[in-house]
Amino acid sequence: MSIKIAITGKSGSGKTTITKSFLKIIQENFPDKSVLLFDNDLTGELGHSFGLDIRNTIYGIRSGKHEYKTGIPDGMNKHEYVEWAIEDILVPINDNVDIIVSWFVGAKDCRCPITGQINDACQKLIERYDYVIFDCEFDLKYLNQLVDTNIDLTLVVANPTIESVKLTKRIAEFSSKYAAGGQFGIIMNKVDNQNLGEIYNMIKDADLEILGSVPLDNNLSLGTVNWESDIVKNAVKEFYFRLNLPQENQ
Repeated sequence: MSIKIAITGKSGSGKTTITKSFLKIIQENFPDKSVLLFDNDLTGELGHSFGLDIRNTIYGIRSGKHEYKTGIPDGMNKHEYVEWAIEDILVPINDNVDIIVSWFVGAKDCRCPITGQINDACQKLIERYDYVIFDCEFDLKYLNQLVDTNIDLTLVVANPTIESVKLTKRIAEFSSKYAAGGQFGIIMNKVDNQNLGEIYNMIKDADLEILGSVPLDNNLSLGTVNWESDIVKNAVKEFYFRLNLPQENQ
């Protein structure tokens, strides 16, 4: 059974950098485990952070606009076709890591058969991997519209501003019912020790759990092309033990 981690938050909060930090930690601790990166963010930044311009998406399958890498095999029913098409758009990062991009998703109440077929195909794909990391759009609702899967750990990335904390409360409210009882908490990112007392009190008053904090990396604020940071990765390592995830050497 795969371990599923969802990283949510507003655009620009640092979700992609946090996602890549988790990937690196998993690779360091469990080098033989397979990882699926699931880019559910409309910006597509996760693929770009690996230098990839991924045009073939799950939306392309849904809309019939996907450009297949190979010819479509004969004799498939619709379920088999969707499963085959999902496989066709997987992009390998290395031997143990693949990435898939969703882009737009259909409404959950859509009665068209393709909605259920994509849900089933995505669920089968997810369960093949040891770890799945979802780089999500605003909240978990958008992911749930695509695939109805249990999430083991949901992290909402917030920035240390009053406006961000207010928005994070809304994100948590929208997302919590889709977390399926998994661990749910906040990561404070880009922390520079300004107004922290007031901000932490707001989070406490909102009954939200802070699972970790990440200091501001000025190099990222200048705009790096790969969305990677040793500062962020080391900070994630420091609070990783608090998370309901397999720990090193277990």
